[in-house]
Amino acid sequence: MTLDELNHLPAPDAWVALERCCGASAWVEHMCSRRPYRSRAELLAESERAAATLEPDDWREAFGHHPRIGDLSTLRERYASTAAWASDEQRGATAAPEAVLVALAGANQKYEDRFGHIFIVCATGNSAEQMLALLESRMHNDSGSELKIAAEEQMKITRLRLEKLLGDTP
Repeated sequence: MTLDELNHLPAPDAWVALERCCGASAWVEHMCSRRPYRSRAELLAESERAAATLEPDDWREAFGHHPRIGDLSTLRERYASTAAWASDEQRGATAAPEAVLVALAGANQKYEDRFGHIFIVCATGNSAEQMLALLESRMHNDSGSELKIAAEEQMKITRLRLEKLLGDTP
């Protein structure tokens, strides 16, 4: 889709397109209300401004739109609208040995129990082993620090997805 096409989508269609990039309703509403965008740079800058207004519950809502790292069956079933993007982002997990996927599943559950949301990382370019190490290293964070890190990772994902939405695949 081009920027012009995004600008001219009917509001419900624009909502769906942008929600694929970030699942926080407040972010999507902000982004939809600022259309039309004059440039990609303006769209990306507005995304950052929208993110700066999000509250912890908004971030948790966004996180809920992602499959767990390494959970490939849930990725296919529950997240059909973003499955192709998420699958590409989690490519490092698809080739992982079974033992690493089992370890990721266990670590994901511990993370969720500790922080109350799934582990979020911009997985693009990381192997399953690297994602597992990142997850384990972040388990020592306090809740506030971890939410901030997860939000930063969400915004990396959002930027990549905005670029994919507009036909750029960095």
